[in-house]
Amino acid sequence: MERVIEYRGFNIHLDVQKVSTNMFNVWFEIEGPMSAPGVAAIGKRIKVFGGPYSERWAYLVAELAGRGAVDVILGPDE
Repeated sequence: MERVIEYRGFNIHLDVQKVSTNMFNVWFEIEGPMSAPGVAAIGKRIKVFGGPYSERWAYLVAELAGRGAVDVILGPDE
């Protein structure tokens, strides 16, 4: 299952994979309009730690992790 969320000009791809009944591991990947020097996370699939999660939590924690990564790349929203 995959979802794409747009946030501050970046696309955050969420990839949720079932590991057992009603439990899922989740990864996110960031695609953006720029390639920032020294930012290794853009275009790389990153597993969200702490899983497995229920499906709703998997999507939530992955989206928040992706948004956090974008905020680190861009800095504070003015």
